[in-house]
Amino acid sequence: MSQFLPEFLHGYIPTTIQLVYLIATGFFIVGIKRLGSPATARSGNQLASFGMFLGVVVTLFDQEIISFEFIIAGVLIGALLGATAAKKVQMTAMPEMVAVFNGFGGGASALVAWGEFTRLDPSLFDTQSLITIGLSILIGSITFTGSFIAFGKLKGFIGGGRIALPGQNNINLILTAIALVLVGWFTYDPEYQVVFWSLFGLALLIGVLTVLPIGGADMPVVISLLNSYSGIAAAMAGFVLDNNLLIISGTLVGAAGLILTNIMCKAMNRTLPNVLFGSFADGPAGGPETSDSDKSIQQTFADDVAIQCAYAKKVVVTPGYGLAVAQAQHVLKEVANLLEERGVEVKYGIHPVAGRMPGHMNVLLAEADVPYDQLKDMDEINPEFPSTDVVLIIGANDVVNPAAKTSPGSPIYGMPILNVDEAKRTIVFKRSMSPGYAGIDNDLFYSDKNQMFFGDAKKSLQELASAIKELD
Repeated sequence: MSQFLPEFLHGYIPTTIQLVYLIATGFFIVGIKRLGSPATARSGNQLASFGMFLGVVVTLFDQEIISFEFIIAGVLIGALLGATAAKKVQMTAMPEMVAVFNGFGGGASALVAWGEFTRLDPSLFDTQSLITIGLSILIGSITFTGSFIAFGKLKGFIGGGRIALPGQNNINLILTAIALVLVGWFTYDPEYQVVFWSLFGLALLIGVLTVLPIGGADMPVVISLLNSYSGIAAAMAGFVLDNNLLIISGTLVGAAGLILTNIMCKAMNRTLPNVLFGSFADGPAGGPETSDSDKSIQQTFADDVAIQCAYAKKVVVTPGYGLAVAQAQHVLKEVANLLEERGVEVKYGIHPVAGRMPGHMNVLLAEADVPYDQLKDMDEINPEFPSTDVVLIIGANDVVNPAAKTSPGSPIYGMPILNVDEAKRTIVFKRSMSPGYAGIDNDLFYSDKNQMFFGDAKKSLQELASAIKELD
């Protein structure tokens, strides 16, 4: 494209390109910062998207690409697929979609490295380029197959339990060590094609074998980690292409993914090695359908719940995955509106891993136009439970289980939870007495201050809304 510019401007092109890359990076950083709040997340996403558009345009200019037929075709196809997915994918399937995105991102980075390597004579690459090509192939391929295994586990067509060979962890470590040796060998002798293809194939296998042994309950953490891998793979591809914007954006994604992984591990009282090499859960409904028959529960119904909530001063809602499965967020908002019309203060307590990923419940409730200032994270809402009259626990389980505080032998002991047991009354909306993802019983269900409201969350909330209206 530079041939269309006056001659005296040619010398300024490299500097201008890097300046535009820097501006695009600024949009990325501000966009990510604004994603930290539901109130600014939409504008943050738009800013980051514009930064990416700016980066694509200036990269085309930098590479003097003036034939756009394939590029336009790719943009149109990608936009169509993205718009269709955004419209059709349910909120409950967001983690699966993120897993697919991670897989495509890692696979794209590996293909970019492969394409650059095959485009030029291997003897033209210096040592740094060969190392980054090898690492991009390795990390990108692991991300690709690992992400699709995670997708399969969450979707249910691959068993959610631990699928492992005897000594699986040792096998994975040995294969990873062999892959790193192959990266070194490839760097030393890039013209030996067998090494390159061996590395490619082994990396794809490692992705499968690494994720298969991990239980379904830990898939959100794995997806977050794979998101980080996809960013690191993109950064490696940036080094291969000598593209600063790709290096920076990949590094941002990699760092953000690692931070999110760390947050999720802390919220589950897990360590990352424990997630990767051993898990306490094998997937949903990991325990018996009913609990210990020696324990008694108090069952309640819509009319009783309506009276308790309507004459309360403060009601806190703690949502979980069951709310998303039932698609009950709009009915919940209707119940909240009815209570607020009666002068009841309504707030929402959000655990960091409520749902399937951090932010899952925030987005779900924002979809129902729940005011952002009513959404309180765990640290904000916990001090308020002692002054709360009624807590409506809708679809949440492990994140409200008092065993995390009181039972040293429990697998979730030490996990930060919502202290709903400190409220005057808790009401659990649940289909049955089946345990949560951790596969253990919930002591809260048998508390004298707790009542069980059995049924589909959406139907139960509809009954509650009707009962509140009848009080008038």
